[in-house]
Order: sequence, then C-alpha cells, then structure tokens
Amino acid sequence: MNNFEFYSPTKFVFGRGVTDEVGQHVAKAGYKRALLVYGGGSVVRTGTLARVKESLSKAGVQFFELSGVRPNPEVASVREGIALAREKEADLMLPVGGGSVIDCAKAIAFGVFHEGDVWDFFAKKVAIENALPLMCVLTIPAAGSEGSSSCVISNDAIDAKFGVNSDLIRPQTSFLDPELTFTLPAYQTAAGVTDMIAHICERFFSGTGSSEVTDNIATGLIRTLINQAPVAIAEPENYEARANIMWAGTLAHNDLAGCGLNAVPTSRAGGWESHALEHQLSAFDTSITHGAGLAVMMPAWMRYVWRENPTRFLTFARMVFGIEPVDETEEAVCDAVTAAIDELQAFFAGLGMPTKLGEFGLKPENVDAFLITLKANKGEEFGGFKKINLEDARKIYCSAF
Repeated sequence: MNNFEFYSPTKFVFGRGVTDEVGQHVAKAGYKRALLVYGGGSVVRTGTLARVKESLSKAGVQFFELSGVRPNPEVASVREGIALAREKEADLMLPVGGGSVIDCAKAIAFGVFHEGDVWDFFAKKVAIENALPLMCVLTIPAAGSEGSSSCVISNDAIDAKFGVNSDLIRPQTSFLDPELTFTLPAYQTAAGVTDMIAHICERFFSGTGSSEVTDNIATGLIRTLINQAPVAIAEPENYEARANIMWAGTLAHNDLAGCGLNAVPTSRAGGWESHALEHQLSAFDTSITHGAGLAVMMPAWMRYVWRENPTRFLTFARMVFGIEPVDETEEAVCDAVTAAIDELQAFFAGLGMPTKLGEFGLKPENVDAFLITLKANKGEEFGGFKKINLEDARKIYCSAF
C-alpha cells in the first residue's frame, strides 16, 4: 500500500425527505444569500426545486437563481453565474441537480475570486486558491461531484472539455434523497451507473500496485452496482436499489476507492485514461452522455492495455466476476482477462448502453478531431497503468468502431 492522504470533509445528509431539510442546514451554517443553480427540466417538473425554495424561505435564507445549465455544462453558464454571484453578493453556492449542475456551481465558486476569465483555470494558467462554500441537492447519481474535488466544464468555442481538481470545491454538505431518483429514465440511470464503475476502475487500474482493503472496497462497490442497477431499471421506485446506487456513486468518487493506490500521496489514484478518451467525444458532440461514452471507451482501453499488467486484470476478473484462468499459460490468462472485459461490457449493454462509437453517429474520420483536443488536454503522452501516446489513442478510438 502506497502513502496517501485522504480528505473528505463533506457532511452527507442521506435519506427520505432530506430535501425538505436544506433550509435549516443552510441557516444553521450561517449562510444568508444562496445562489441556486439548476438545469430547469426535471427539478422543476417534479417539484424538487419548489421544495428547496420553500425550505430556504422558511429558514429565512435569501436565494437567487441561475437556470438552464445543460448536460456537459458550458463555460458560458459559468460566466453568467459568476456575474450573478458577484451582483447578489452570494455567500453560498447551492446547486440542485446532477453532476453537470454541481460542476457548474463549483466553477462559479472559484471563478468569482478571479479577475480574468474562468477558463484560465481549465487551461491551467492559474490555480484555485479560493472558493465560495458549496452545498448541493443531488438528483442524478453518476458523476460523484457531490463528494469529490473534481469539476469538468466544456468550452464549445474550442470543442474542449477540461477538468480541474481542488479540495476547496468539495461540498460542505450534500443532500442525498434516493426518492428524487425514482423518476430518472432508464438510460440516465444506466449511464450514471457506468460512470460510477468507471470512477472505481480508473483508480483500481492506477498502475501503482494494490491494497487489499481498498481493492475489497472498490470491487465490492462494483458488485453492488452490478446487482442493483437492473433492479432499479426494472423497478424505478425500488427504494433500496436506488439508495444503494446513490451511495455507491458517492463512494466511487470521493477517493475512498483509491486510498493506497496513489502514485503521489497528495493526488488521486489513477491516470484517468478512459475519462480523458471519453471527454473528447462529449466535447465534440455535447449530446453524447458521458457515461454512455465511457461504456464504449473503457472496455476499448482495457483491451488495449491489459498486457501491461495481466496480474492486476486477473485480480479484477476474480474479485468482480469470479473468473480465474484454468491454468497459468499465456492463453489461459488471455482468455480469463478477455472474459472479464467481455462481462463488463455485456453488463453495460444489458443496461442499454452502446458498445460502439458508431452508435453515437460518430465516424472514424472524426478521430483526428478527438486527438487535437486530447493533446490540448493531456499532452503528447498520459496515463498511469500504461503510458499512452497519441498514436495509441488513435488505435483505441479506431478499435471502438
């Protein structure tokens, strides 16, 4: 087990009806002027936003609104939110929604303290040094942004989708009410579960060894998601399934599943290769759901790199799917690893996720565009499990058609 630092300051308020407790928690913490950030679709139709507003009003908390944040949030919404937060002198960011809304609020939180353009942070020109406090009401379990240090924003002008990390943007309090997820469409539920598993796998295949306790946490979370996702899709109002998925999504991305697998003690575990490869897809076409893109790219990455460390993939195969090689020959090892990757992709497909890039309407000739933004984001070479250069990336993309 490698040296690591684990920091998870978020208070999680979990369970039925916690949506109606938001105001009292905000007021108790001393905040008086909250900027509500949301997409405007389901949170309005289902009454979730109205419940949050009523809770804030009863607690005497003023609030202001930024609506219309899209999936794969665009930097224009962040800029609009920064201007609004400054104008209203907001002392708290309060997103109500999924990872896209939370990430937008996170970017606003640190952007208000920067005199230049907020994209400077994503272009790695400046580092996050200050941020407004943030609480969130989670409605879509997937990105894990409710407990993570991560923030990903798109810039349509340059077809880019870049991320930043800072402990300053971990939410102070996150409200997780599984009943809010009852109305999620099956596709969104499936994409969310895929994203959660990818968060775990990025850390598991960090390329820096193993840790028995962390490996058991990681693979246990994956097994839970494999068990519960079909139930939630078949029975959308099954509270136990929804609750297990929601909590697994948080634990998948608050860094617990990577403790001891870090290359550097102060950084999160993993090279995040699958995410880097996928981000170029949903930057190129913002209608592509992040989790759906991962359902294609992560197995493609796995098939390309597993020979770098077959033992690690055999551990994954055994602990997640109970698959072991029949003997120690190279052929048997290949069969076992391939079977595990096939099982993972079959699980995604069984939930309704795509298996090929062509299902998004993408074409092989689009790969050149992916590589341009990938290079801008990750440089000539990146990766933890196996270093990947741009030619490797091209081969992985092409193998996914």
